[in-house]
Amino acid sequence: MKTTILSAILLALFTALHAVEPGAGSIQNPSDLESLRAVSDTKSEDSRMNEPRVDTLQVRLGYPRNAKLLILNADDLAVSHSENVASFTALEHKWITSATVMVPCPWFTEVVAYAKSHPDADLGLHLTLTSEWEAYRWGPIASKSLVRSLVGPDGYFYPDTPTFVKHAQPSEVEIELRAQIDLAKSMGLEPSHLDAHMHALYTAPELFRVFIKVARDYQLPIRVARNDPLFQPDLALMSADDLIPDAIFSPQADVPPAGWINYYVQLIRDLRPGVTEIFVHLARDDAESQAIMMNHSDWGAAWRQREFDAISSPEFRKALEENHVMLIGWSEIKKLFSSR
Repeated sequence: MKTTILSAILLALFTALHAVEPGAGSIQNPSDLESLRAVSDTKSEDSRMNEPRVDTLQVRLGYPRNAKLLILNADDLAVSHSENVASFTALEHKWITSATVMVPCPWFTEVVAYAKSHPDADLGLHLTLTSEWEAYRWGPIASKSLVRSLVGPDGYFYPDTPTFVKHAQPSEVEIELRAQIDLAKSMGLEPSHLDAHMHALYTAPELFRVFIKVARDYQLPIRVARNDPLFQPDLALMSADDLIPDAIFSPQADVPPAGWINYYVQLIRDLRPGVTEIFVHLARDDAESQAIMMNHSDWGAAWRQREFDAISSPEFRKALEENHVMLIGWSEIKKLFSSR
């Protein structure tokens, strides 16, 4: 009789414990969560060490798990001479770690010359399928007869992303992406990564699939991040092997002109362990930039001068040092991508 009672008690205890094992069912309320933690805490250290562990991107790159890694990327190289000069200066002073180039733009050959004379420069491609400035336009690298859906009645790219997405045929997008990459490579510019001007390839799944396909064919990582809602639908289309940074930031129109240095300093203070990208647009607020970017207060000439002043400021550089931020470029991620 005593044996029967003891067996029943042991069976009840066994059942109660296994009812809260991780994975046994959904957590319905906070008390369930506490029970789960209590059972989990009883596991031996050896058992924890044997559990599968997914390495974060910074660990895969060879850095400690608590490392704060930062990519500082300048977009829009080749859009103008002023843009190039400001970005080259920032690269040479290590105020930025990488930059992305717009192949269809008029000042592309100047960037190619810079790349040849600075073979260690970390340059990617800012794949370009839109042309936003009122009186300063560009169009496709591929023959227009092959990419008719990408050009408007004036023969240039459409001026905004929604109009581009509305008209673009994925097969023609692929033709143009390959044409831009092939031209850059044929001229001696070996890209470290790819992203998309005005986020044109991120807002429709059929276009993002083309983007992923092309990037994988050329063995190049692409700009995405886990924190930004823009990229959330796209992450579902990526594989477990893809290299995905943790966060991405760039100032928006709600940052007042006088507050740009404070914006960047606070951003660095709040940086968490992982891989973060900050992308900027650098140019001088000069006659060239003002003429190209007329009627654009957002991302215009004065905006780009403020970004240059902020990322080169002593306050920003001091914040990087005080918060133990390590700067990396996209070339490090490319090496890991190619070695998979």
